[in-house]
Amino acid sequence: MKIRICWVIPTLDEGGAEKQLSLLAQGIDRERFEPTVLVLTRTGPRRAEIDRAGVPVIDIRKRSKLDPLAWWRLRGQLKRLAPHLVHCWLFAANSYGRTAAIHERVPVILGGERCVDPWKGTRHAWLDRWLASKTAGIVTNSQGVVDFYRGRGIPGEKFFVIPNGLAAAEAPSLTRSEAAQRLGVDPQRFLIGSVGRLWPQKGHKDMIWAGEMLRMLHENTTLFFLGEGPERQRLEHYRDQVRAAKEVKFLGHRSDVAQLLPHFDLYWNASLYEGQSNAILEAMQAGVPVVASDIAGNRDLIENDRTGMLFPPGDVGALMKISHQLMESPEWRHRLATAAREKAHRHFSVSAMIAAHEALYERLVDRARR
Repeated sequence: MKIRICWVIPTLDEGGAEKQLSLLAQGIDRERFEPTVLVLTRTGPRRAEIDRAGVPVIDIRKRSKLDPLAWWRLRGQLKRLAPHLVHCWLFAANSYGRTAAIHERVPVILGGERCVDPWKGTRHAWLDRWLASKTAGIVTNSQGVVDFYRGRGIPGEKFFVIPNGLAAAEAPSLTRSEAAQRLGVDPQRFLIGSVGRLWPQKGHKDMIWAGEMLRMLHENTTLFFLGEGPERQRLEHYRDQVRAAKEVKFLGHRSDVAQLLPHFDLYWNASLYEGQSNAILEAMQAGVPVVASDIAGNRDLIENDRTGMLFPPGDVGALMKISHQLMESPEWRHRLATAAREKAHRHFSVSAMIAAHEALYERLVDRARR
């Protein structure tokens, strides 16, 4: 008998968790599993991929942070679908999905934590601990996330660590000149890229300022931000204040990131906290040397001076200095990029990520049946 699964997630936007869920939905063995995606608030760009995989998507239409009607609609869908297992992703889904699944007596209930979340207060921590005690466990992608929540009172044995999966790299389809033309720059310039949602935690201001200092030494440098978010207008204003408008470009959402990424000369990540960054993994896979903040999630991926370089979070001077040194040494950049590509290929395949979820689901459902 197939195992019926419900995945509960707040949105299907262009985030890291949403991407992993989409990859899982596309690759899970449909001979053994019958999945459904329950979206709390809204769908988004990932919806099309899941639709093409033939996995049903149900929009719960949650209207506000506290929406009792959405919770009842979610309970109704769980009652109708009668899943053997519910797996929730991210905070809102963890809260609504796990409580609804508890009330509907779903045999196996899993939470999902994808990021270190220092913004959570006492009430959030209490809710996290209570829900963890009532459910089978929590799936995460990073040992750093386990350590963070263990410090908040959730036992480490409650966690199942499954690293992110990387889809197979696309064959290069653009030359350097063609990529530079799409970006609107001279191909001779030194290109630094960063991919991610425009949130305060991502450190975009630090990168803008580091880029401006770097141009004092290397005036042929251009910095690109790929991604969208609520901070865009504020960040563009900050960029203009430091008179960097010509050489700091916000590109928004792009469908051609995979084609552009291999042509960046450096990849930057300045996050103050993170889970396990899909974007860093994709840069590693593309053979782009990475300079990233020394935080828990990034340390899972970057071995300092082997598969990339780490700098203290918030230390703009260190980010600039390390990048300057790398710009002066093509051989160093090549060594880091080669080791990073090998690590990404060996340890972060999408097939391994899917197989780990399948094995976990089967083990927990089998245990519940017994």
